[in-house]
Amino acid sequence: MKIICVGMNYVAHNKEMQHTLIESEPTIFMKSDASLLKDGRPFFIPDFSEDMQYEAEIVVKINRLGKSIGRKFASRYYDEITVGIDMTARDLQRKLREKGMPWEISKSFDNSAVIGKFISLEKEEFDIDAIPFRLDIDGKTVQQGNTADMLFKTNEIIEYISRYITLKTGDLVFTGTPSGVGKVEINNHLQGYVYNKKLLDFHVK
Repeated sequence: MKIICVGMNYVAHNKEMQHTLIESEPTIFMKSDASLLKDGRPFFIPDFSEDMQYEAEIVVKINRLGKSIGRKFASRYYDEITVGIDMTARDLQRKLREKGMPWEISKSFDNSAVIGKFISLEKEEFDIDAIPFRLDIDGKTVQQGNTADMLFKTNEIIEYISRYITLKTGDLVFTGTPSGVGKVEINNHLQGYVYNKKLLDFHVK
């Protein structure tokens, strides 16, 4: 099982991160299988970061084997989504970027890919390109987004990834975060929603 993530996929988030480059292709990075955290288990802030930040996003689950998938066929390769959190050790990421070094360890550490309960796109009659979602922390909404605002839409992402990497059943694709990212603190209660359906619910320890 692979966890493949798209970075810098919302204009407003790019602005808040002071990312000024105009991307012509999706920015891809990966998390390890040890990154997965699910079933409402708590997230423990690791001792190597003093600035652990949340990034809420829509996560797509791959349902069949695919390589070099054409964009018009990409929707056949997924049928479930959830809300996920790309936990980021921002201080570590910043330090590595300043040195011009790869920053995967700031993203792919243990339990850094938090996912909620998956739901069927077909059953819910959701349009993958027009899904509103949000993240609440301690009852207050801190992030809101809609897949309609993604720079690279889901089918385009699937097409791009599969050109380089074979997608397999069970792989997860984190599609990018909107603006509003911020720091998590011990005892925070995080809840993620698609429309008003709560799919993600966990605590920070």
